[in-house]
Amino acid sequence: MIIEMTAEHNEKIKSIIEEYKNQKGSLIPVLHEVQDIFGYLPKNVQKIVAEKLNIPVAEVYGVVTFYSLFHTEPSGKYIIELCMGTACYVKGAVDVQDEIEHILNIKINETTEDGLFTLKFSRCVGACSLAPFVTVGEDVYGRVKQEDVQKILAKYH
Repeated sequence: MIIEMTAEHNEKIKSIIEEYKNQKGSLIPVLHEVQDIFGYLPKNVQKIVAEKLNIPVAEVYGVVTFYSLFHTEPSGKYIIELCMGTACYVKGAVDVQDEIEHILNIKINETTEDGLFTLKFSRCVGACSLAPFVTVGEDVYGRVKQEDVQKILAKYH
Protein backbone atom coordinates (compact mmCIF):
# COMPACT_ATOMS: atom_id res chain seq x y z
CA MET A 1 0.00 0.00 0.00
CA ILE A 2 1.18 3.51 -0.80
CA ILE A 3 0.28 6.64 1.14
CA GLU A 4 -0.32 9.93 -0.61
CA MET A 5 2.36 12.20 0.83
CA THR A 6 1.44 15.79 1.60
CA ALA A 7 3.74 18.73 2.29
CA GLU A 8 2.68 18.45 5.93
CA HIS A 9 3.74 14.76 6.03
CA ASN A 10 7.12 15.64 4.54
CA GLU A 11 7.63 18.41 7.09
CA LYS A 12 6.77 16.10 10.00
CA ILE A 13 9.19 13.44 8.76
CA LYS A 14 11.88 16.04 8.19
CA SER A 15 11.37 17.38 11.72
CA ILE A 16 11.58 13.89 13.26
CA ILE A 17 14.76 13.08 11.37
CA GLU A 18 16.26 16.44 12.31
CA GLU A 19 15.64 15.63 15.98
CA TYR A 20 17.49 12.29 15.76
CA LYS A 21 19.98 12.79 12.92
CA ASN A 22 23.11 13.02 15.07
CA GLN A 23 22.19 10.17 17.40
CA LYS A 24 23.66 6.73 16.93
CA GLY A 25 20.95 4.11 16.44
CA SER A 26 18.37 6.68 15.41
CA LEU A 27 16.54 4.50 12.90
CA ILE A 28 14.23 2.74 15.36
CA PRO A 29 13.02 5.89 17.16
CA VAL A 30 12.60 7.65 13.80
CA LEU A 31 10.52 4.76 12.45
CA HIS A 32 8.47 4.65 15.64
CA GLU A 33 7.59 8.36 15.42
CA VAL A 34 6.94 8.21 11.68
CA GLN A 35 4.64 5.22 12.20
CA ASP A 36 2.71 7.32 14.73
CA ILE A 37 1.93 9.76 11.91
CA PHE A 38 0.52 7.19 9.49
CA GLY A 39 -0.37 4.24 11.71
CA TYR A 40 1.95 2.03 9.66
CA LEU A 41 5.06 2.22 7.44
CA PRO A 42 4.25 1.73 3.75
CA LYS A 43 7.13 1.26 1.32
CA ASN A 44 7.07 4.82 -0.02
CA VAL A 45 7.41 6.18 3.52
CA GLN A 46 10.26 3.76 4.26
CA LYS A 47 12.01 5.04 1.12
CA ILE A 48 11.67 8.66 2.26
CA VAL A 49 13.09 7.79 5.70
CA ALA A 50 16.01 5.98 4.07
CA GLU A 51 16.76 8.91 1.77
CA LYS A 52 16.58 11.47 4.57
CA LEU A 53 18.79 9.35 6.87
CA ASN A 54 21.13 8.56 3.98
CA ILE A 55 20.92 4.80 4.50
CA PRO A 56 19.86 1.98 2.15
CA VAL A 57 16.13 1.29 1.81
CA ALA A 58 16.97 -2.38 2.44
CA GLU A 59 18.26 -1.49 5.91
CA VAL A 60 15.03 0.36 6.75
CA TYR A 61 12.91 -2.48 5.36
CA GLY A 62 14.96 -5.03 7.33
CA VAL A 63 14.32 -3.20 10.59
CA VAL A 64 10.62 -2.67 9.83
CA THR A 65 10.05 -6.34 9.03
CA PHE A 66 12.20 -7.65 11.89
CA TYR A 67 10.51 -5.87 14.78
CA SER A 68 6.88 -6.71 15.52
CA LEU A 69 6.10 -3.19 16.71
CA PHE A 70 6.34 -1.93 13.12
CA HIS A 71 3.55 -2.52 10.59
CA THR A 72 3.66 -2.35 6.80
CA GLU A 73 -0.12 -2.47 6.41
CA PRO A 74 -2.84 -0.45 8.11
CA SER A 75 -3.79 -1.93 11.45
CA GLY A 76 -7.00 -1.86 13.41
CA LYS A 77 -7.64 0.60 16.18
CA TYR A 78 -6.78 -2.19 18.64
CA ILE A 79 -3.97 -4.62 17.94
CA ILE A 80 -4.47 -7.94 19.65
CA GLU A 81 -1.17 -9.71 20.25
CA LEU A 82 -1.29 -13.31 21.29
CA CYS A 83 1.90 -14.81 22.67
CA MET A 84 2.77 -18.12 21.03
CA GLY A 85 5.89 -18.85 23.06
CA THR A 86 6.24 -22.38 24.40
CA ALA A 87 4.55 -21.78 27.77
CA CYS A 88 1.61 -19.94 26.20
CA TYR A 89 1.26 -22.52 23.47
CA VAL A 90 1.27 -25.42 25.94
CA LYS A 91 -1.23 -23.68 28.22
CA GLY A 92 -3.84 -23.12 25.51
CA ALA A 93 -2.92 -20.17 23.30
CA VAL A 94 -4.17 -22.03 20.22
CA ASP A 95 -7.64 -22.35 21.78
CA VAL A 96 -7.59 -18.62 22.57
CA GLN A 97 -6.51 -17.89 19.00
CA ASP A 98 -9.31 -20.07 17.61
CA GLU A 99 -11.87 -18.22 19.73
CA ILE A 100 -10.59 -14.77 18.72
CA GLU A 101 -10.60 -15.79 15.05
CA HIS A 102 -14.12 -17.21 15.39
CA ILE A 103 -15.57 -14.16 17.15
CA LEU A 104 -13.88 -11.57 14.93
CA ASN A 105 -13.97 -13.60 11.70
CA ILE A 106 -10.29 -12.91 10.97
CA LYS A 107 -7.04 -14.86 10.94
CA ILE A 108 -3.57 -13.94 12.18
CA ASN A 109 -2.30 -10.71 10.51
CA GLU A 110 -5.77 -9.70 9.38
CA THR A 111 -7.92 -6.73 10.36
CA THR A 112 -11.66 -6.78 10.95
CA GLU A 113 -13.80 -5.18 8.25
CA ASP A 114 -14.76 -2.36 10.60
CA GLY A 115 -11.07 -1.57 11.22
CA LEU A 116 -11.41 -2.10 14.96
CA PHE A 117 -9.12 -5.10 15.53
CA THR A 118 -5.95 -6.57 14.03
CA LEU A 119 -4.83 -9.99 15.25
CA LYS A 120 -1.12 -10.68 15.52
CA PHE A 121 0.99 -13.22 17.32
CA SER A 122 4.28 -12.73 19.04
CA ARG A 123 7.04 -15.00 20.15
CA CYS A 124 7.77 -15.30 23.84
CA VAL A 125 7.19 -12.02 25.66
CA GLY A 126 8.75 -13.26 28.90
CA ALA A 127 5.50 -13.44 30.83
CA CYS A 128 5.44 -17.23 31.07
CA SER A 129 3.86 -17.23 34.52
CA LEU A 130 0.85 -15.48 32.95
CA ALA A 131 0.48 -17.94 30.06
CA PRO A 132 -1.46 -17.69 27.82
CA PHE A 133 -0.71 -13.99 27.51
CA VAL A 134 -2.69 -11.53 25.36
CA THR A 135 -2.51 -7.78 24.85
CA VAL A 136 -5.22 -5.63 23.35
CA GLY A 137 -3.70 -2.26 22.58
CA GLU A 138 -1.95 -1.26 25.80
CA ASP A 139 -4.04 -3.58 27.99
CA VAL A 140 -2.51 -6.82 29.27
CA TYR A 141 -4.38 -10.06 30.00
CA GLY A 142 -2.80 -13.08 31.62
CA ARG A 143 -3.93 -16.69 32.03
CA VAL A 144 -6.51 -16.15 29.29
CA LYS A 145 -8.87 -19.02 28.62
CA GLN A 146 -11.03 -19.56 25.58
CA GLU A 147 -14.13 -18.64 27.59
CA ASP A 148 -12.57 -15.26 28.57
CA VAL A 149 -12.19 -14.01 25.00
CA GLN A 150 -15.77 -12.76 24.44
CA LYS A 151 -15.71 -10.70 27.65
CA ILE A 152 -12.29 -9.22 26.84
CA LEU A 153 -13.23 -8.22 23.30
CA ALA A 154 -16.57 -6.71 24.45
CA LYS A 155 -14.62 -4.01 26.33
CA TYR A 156 -13.46 -2.53 23.01
CA HIS A 157 -16.71 -2.29 21.06
